[in-house]
Parts: sequence; structure tokens; C-alpha cells
Amino acid sequence: MTEATAGFFGPGSVSWRVHGETTVLFGGARALLMQAAHPLVIAGARETGFYERNPWARLERTLRLTYSITFGTKDDARAAAARINEVHRGVRGVDEVTGEPYDALDPDLLLWVHACLVDSALEFERRTVGRLSRDERQRFHEEQMLAAEMLQLPRSHIPPTVEDLRAYVDDVVASDRLIVTDAARTVARLFRAPPPGASWRPVLRAISWWAFGTLPPPLRERYGVGWNAAREAALQGSLLWLRTARPFLPQRYRRIIPAQRAESRAKELAWRP
Repeated sequence: MTEATAGFFGPGSVSWRVHGETTVLFGGARALLMQAAHPLVIAGARETGFYERNPWARLERTLRLTYSITFGTKDDARAAAARINEVHRGVRGVDEVTGEPYDALDPDLLLWVHACLVDSALEFERRTVGRLSRDERQRFHEEQMLAAEMLQLPRSHIPPTVEDLRAYVDDVVASDRLIVTDAARTVARLFRAPPPGASWRPVLRAISWWAFGTLPPPLRERYGVGWNAAREAALQGSLLWLRTARPFLPQRYRRIIPAQRAESRAKELAWRP
């Protein structure tokens, strides 16, 4: 397998292992809820009409671009990053809720978006797979810094360790920076009441439950989600069931399609004379 066809990560990377898991993909709902609670992040998303004009189709296109960075060739990854950056360059304005200016290329906003994705991926890997060592979690974090750099977030702006990233997330959640606006509640409704044509609709009820249940408790409260010991026990039990059942699922269900394609490409090129 050549360097170009392997992409920026490749079959030996922790990113392939983590992002290829279907159950880790479920954590993307948690990340979106966290991102949407930042008023300047959701203001930019509203400007693009992301959550108003066929949001599920737009979300799927965004996921395809994102996974191209992880699983695509280097040309695929550069093209996907360029497309995302092109959209971001035109997103700026003044938030009608806070009155603050926003710019989709603001490093502080990019950091929050990035941190939500990495934190959620590691959270769902821990809860539904549980195969990463502490060193491998750190490797994943460092690999994802490369993806962040491709999306215009300077590496120097990213907390250097998983523990530092977790502390950053906790600090933002504990601050008054996050606000569950009407726009954020619109995002929440995407998971609570998806339209009939939404992909994954049969399992979105469970994904929504796991997403809200694994949010940092103060943020979960801001979304108006009541919680108690019984609900926590039910959440823990359902995630434990998912983790236990996962190894017995066929590969085509356990690994997402972009990962399957990339892994097939890697095997084919490895055996090619």
C-alpha cells in the first residue's frame, strides 16, 4: 500500500480503529448536541441552513466529507477538507441571541467543535468497545490534531493531552458560555423526532437516549432532560448490553461503510504484486 493510497492515517492508525466502529458513530449525536449548545457555533450552522433545509441529507453529506479525511486517500482527504473550509470561509455574522460576532474559522469555535467530536468518540469507544489503552487514547487524540489542522485549527490551539482536552470541555460546560437556544432545541428534535425518511430512523430512539444520557450533567439539564438513579442505571445497562453484543455482530454491521471500503482497499493493495 503506497503512502498516497493509505491516506493520512492508514490501517495501523488508532483513528481507523475508533472511527470505523458503528457504535462510536452513535456518539456523533452527543457531539452535535454539545456543539449546538454553543450559541456562536449554532449561529453559523443556522446561517448555512444546515438544520432547516433537509437537515438529514446535509448531515449525511457532512459525515461523508468528514470520513473522507479519515478513510480516504490523501487526495480524497485534501478535497474533503478544502470543501469544508470553503463553506466555513463564508460563514460569519452577528448572533441574534447574544449579539456577539461569529466566524466559522475562529480558532476558539473550531476548538469547541473539534473537542466535542474527539471527546464523544473516546467516550463511546470506552463505553461500547473498551479496547483502547491510555496510550492509544492519546494516540487517537494526536492523530485527530492532524485532521483539525486540515480544517484550519492550529495544533498549538489544541490541549496537548486527553486529560487536558477533558478539562477544557469541563471548563466550558461549567462556564456560562453554553446556552440551549431555540436553534439548539431544533437539533435536539432531530434525534427525538426524526422525519420518516431519515436514515437510521429505526435505531435513532436508542441513539437519542444514549446521546442525551452521556452528556455532561449540567448540559443535559440545560436541554431539559430529567435524570435520576433509575435512568442512569438503565443507561449504563443498555450501553453494557451494546458493548457485550458488539463482538458478535457481523463485520458489515460492526464497521461503518467508509471503514469497510478503506480496509478492503488496504487488503487489495497489500496483496497486489
